[in-house]
Amino acid sequence: MLKNILRNLLNFLHLDLTKNLEYDRLTKLIMKQEINSDSNCIDIGCHKGEILNIMLKLSPNGKHYAFEPIPYLFDNLKNNYNSKAIIYPYALSNENGKTTFQLVKNAPAYSGLKRRKYNIENPDIEEIEVEIKTLDDVIQPETPIHFIKIDVEGGEFNVLKGARNLLIKNKPTIIFEFGLGAGDYYGTTPQELFVFLNSDINLKINTLKSFLRKKKSLTKESFIEAFDSNSEYYFIAYP
Repeated sequence: MLKNILRNLLNFLHLDLTKNLEYDRLTKLIMKQEINSDSNCIDIGCHKGEILNIMLKLSPNGKHYAFEPIPYLFDNLKNNYNSKAIIYPYALSNENGKTTFQLVKNAPAYSGLKRRKYNIENPDIEEIEVEIKTLDDVIQPETPIHFIKIDVEGGEFNVLKGARNLLIKNKPTIIFEFGLGAGDYYGTTPQELFVFLNSDINLKINTLKSFLRKKKSLTKESFIEAFDSNSEYYFIAYP
């Protein structure tokens, strides 16, 4: 509770002590700008529900979906949001089935389908089995989707590929993580991700800060540079 109060105070004062706090603040500003009272939203990698809370507040008349494969976090979300949002225990990817999932017990926010670089000492990893689904197979095609947040510790491109039909049809605004030490462990290159979103789906890509400042979207070269230099690891895709 105290940690959340401190984070909210720092956000309010625009004091970005870390890159993550900056992304947290910018994400909230973008959500206030992009989400309307009847927007339908998806939170992928919902964790404890902080972003889902904002979706519900900004869009009380929308339909909201959340995905969280860590069993105890899913149970908590189900108990807290069952009447407000549809909560799924799936890990999203580009195929359906079952697979192993790396639960980092002493830092659950680092958990994901593959082992990756962890910025903590002595990660305590438990390998569990989870069900994987594609977003195209979960969300009914007649349901319009306006906003998506994706934070799945490196598996973002597979999530996007599994949502190809939804993305082409809806052209939603997407805030997604994509950085060194995570995405590269899934064999994803910035070139592939840029071509998929920009050419196949016809969405622009930008940094969160530049989007809010209404600056020109990233080129493929500038997106690759941002990834390779690790200067940015949160981005926004938009029509």
